[in-house]
Amino acid sequence: MAVLGAMFWGAVSSATLMVGAILAYAFKPSPRLTAIVMAAGSGLLIGSVAYDLVADAQLSLNLPLLALSLFAGAAVFVFGTKILESRGSKDHTVGKKVDDSSGTGGNPLAIVLGSVLDGVPESFVLGISVLAGGVSPTLLAGVALSNLPEGMAASAGLRTRKWKLAKVLLMYAAVVATSAIASGLGYGLLANDDGTIAGVVQTFAAGALLAMISDTMIPESYQVEREWTGGLVVAGFALSLLLAAALG
Repeated sequence: MAVLGAMFWGAVSSATLMVGAILAYAFKPSPRLTAIVMAAGSGLLIGSVAYDLVADAQLSLNLPLLALSLFAGAAVFVFGTKILESRGSKDHTVGKKVDDSSGTGGNPLAIVLGSVLDGVPESFVLGISVLAGGVSPTLLAGVALSNLPEGMAASAGLRTRKWKLAKVLLMYAAVVATSAIASGLGYGLLANDDGTIAGVVQTFAAGALLAMISDTMIPESYQVEREWTGGLVVAGFALSLLLAAALG
């Protein structure tokens, strides 16, 4: 039953991707609102990287292995994005000004890829936290809240590309199911881990997440918000600190 509990929390943490998709389709956020969500969400994600993923991994990994895991996560995201481009799923270059009514000129599927590369390892870690006596409320809240702007941002772009909501929700349902399985595996397979495997998983997720933020979310927000982007990112980061203090 404990494994099922771990799977449940893994699914809950990623289900906000679907909530973000529904919000994007139901309310059709303006380009400016989408940019604000992306910028603030970037700050929240950076806080999650710094205070949930890397900070925990530092307790069990030496610096060279930590750095290698970070680069591995970033590399998988970068090459995964290139594969998406080669298959024709990217219409514009990230960071290039384009005529796009959504305000997101880059590839929304790159954000989806970042969600998978980030969410699956984080679900492993959630499963491990259940082993320690209960799910970490800080990590759960951080993952769930950070997934919301990811889901909104990617779905806003997919909506302008004429994707049906049902198709988007089906795609995210697969991500939720994968996260649930990953959380269960984290509980079941890493019970005897001394922290090394968990640390590698955490920093891999952190590297993929930072690459996605840098390549996709912040550049696309800057196209609309310009000089306000930096302040919004800092506001999101500050929110992550408040959440860590309130739930820690």
